[in-house]
Amino acid sequence: MCSPSIKEPRARAILFDEAGRPGPTASVPLRQIYPAPGQVEHDANEIWDAVVEVCRAVLREAGADEIAAIGITNQRETTVVWDRATGEPLANAIVWQDRRTAPLCAELEQEGWRAHVAEATGLIIDPYFSATKLSWLLSNVPGLAKCAARGEVCFGTVDSYLVFKLTAGALHVTDATNAARTMLFDIRTGTWDARLLERLGIPRGMLPDVRDSQGDFGVTAPDLFGVALRIRGVAGDQQAAAQGQVCYRPGMTKATYGTGCFVVANTGGDKVASQTRMLSTILNQRSGARTFALEGSIFMAGATIQWLRDNLGLIGSAEETEALARDADPNSGVYLVPAFQGLGAPFWDAEAKAAIVGMSRAAGKADIVAAGLEAVALQTRDLLTAMRRDMGASGIGDSGTLRVDGGMTANGWAMQRLADILGERVAVAPIPETTALGAAYLAGQVVGFYGDDAALAETWTPARVYEPVMGEDERESRYAGWLEAVSRVRSRE
Repeated sequence: MCSPSIKEPRARAILFDEAGRPGPTASVPLRQIYPAPGQVEHDANEIWDAVVEVCRAVLREAGADEIAAIGITNQRETTVVWDRATGEPLANAIVWQDRRTAPLCAELEQEGWRAHVAEATGLIIDPYFSATKLSWLLSNVPGLAKCAARGEVCFGTVDSYLVFKLTAGALHVTDATNAARTMLFDIRTGTWDARLLERLGIPRGMLPDVRDSQGDFGVTAPDLFGVALRIRGVAGDQQAAAQGQVCYRPGMTKATYGTGCFVVANTGGDKVASQTRMLSTILNQRSGARTFALEGSIFMAGATIQWLRDNLGLIGSAEETEALARDADPNSGVYLVPAFQGLGAPFWDAEAKAAIVGMSRAAGKADIVAAGLEAVALQTRDLLTAMRRDMGASGIGDSGTLRVDGGMTANGWAMQRLADILGERVAVAPIPETTALGAAYLAGQVVGFYGDDAALAETWTPARVYEPVMGEDERESRYAGWLEAVSRVRSRE
């Protein structure tokens, strides 16, 4: 199974065997473009070139004739527009982190769209999602709106763009998990929402057809890899990670710690209407049946560590953070609120600003680094507290264990602090590339690999388990200090 994975800031391809073991791997860094404060872009041609490069590198080791199928997982909300005839991008892709559409989102709020967006799409109105990004492109790229009205332009998230390019333009499609993150898709009916399209000036003809997460996504053009390879699974990165963590039962919850952090809880066959500003979304769609989830997002997780390294110069590499955190004063009172691009769930405050609070003359770089790591745990608690309130109100049980994956799980101090702040068990995935594994599982089950969901669930064994050791009084005191720090950076209550 070959799973190309767009996972910021690299493109990866990983070959998985019939037992789900990773084999040959290749990756290429992706350049990020920052046109202005709060704006983040990619060159879609660079994404495409990188994906072809990493796939060819893996195939040189394994041989194309050994590949049973391809699964794709991707950044979800990142917005791409391209020429339907040539496949050429018509503007830089606007990345999920980009905040340039905050004024348009404020207009939608003022016009009273909040209830409709929540009911139909399961989302909140925020620059995070694709809808306002696409509307901005149509309004600001010269000639794009006219070309789109004539049916000459395709829109898609990265998965849709890759399938179009891989199949030489034969298919303009996406899967239900990616469609659910556009703020244009009615997750109850499985159709694009005509009211939102009209309000945002988006022609229906720009949008891809929506398919199951498992199934026929065409075959690659033979000249790309020397043979036509079947594409049989597509899912957004966080849904793919949940698949790789085999979160098949309602109540099972996973968190992925990469550039951001994304917590996803399986809610079964019913869309849960969140009362705590969590997102209701599609976990997967198979054989036309949708499984739903609640999700909360932290914009800055690993990206906070990158900021400590690249902007402040406090560390030379992410690996240094564990030793520094162990040396920090546990009673320093320092909090780092990483609202560099606003606050995500449950606050959804696009205008919040980052801050370090509680500094004394005695504070040093170890305290700031520890605060950066602890901020990830504290934000995770924000999400889980809200999410479990919603699930409890809907009668969905709590598994009592958070399954985690992503690069930050290699940091033992950070994972122990996560267990301590949550007051529950944290189980680390058996392999770090769980997102790519989930894409491989989706595609592989279609072609006879891996067995059914029950068979996959039986094989899942954590690499490490962290149990909470912090006392309740300290846990609650630290969390209260965090909430106070957050209140200082909010643009509104």
